[in-house]
Amino acid sequence: MSYADNIEHHYQLSNEGKCVQDADRLDALGAIGIARAFAYGGHAGQEIYDSKISVKKIKTHDDYRHHKSTTINHFYEKLLKLASSMNTRTGKQEASRRTKYMRDFLSEFQMETGIKDET
Repeated sequence: MSYADNIEHHYQLSNEGKCVQDADRLDALGAIGIARAFAYGGHAGQEIYDSKISVKKIKTHDDYRHHKSTTINHFYEKLLKLASSMNTRTGKQEASRRTKYMRDFLSEFQMETGIKDET
């Protein structure tokens, strides 16, 4: 069910598995997702933002697990893409709402810091 394990191979899940996967992905979005991203980034020693580290297009499991990134880049590399991978109608609706909240946060972050939008 993990995001990284489904980059190259899209596994078929039972209906229950789809609900669990949606719930897991919803936890990575919205206000809680923002908090989790910065908490993990700090724990892992990741910079919040560095203009010299560009957003990477993640194509493989290894790309996802083994590349230098920043917490802000992680939003563009993964988090903002989760809504399009939801399985259920309810999951898609909630993911859309939470993704909008994250985009609003990133817009504010960019305005306060003067960095450019990575999209």
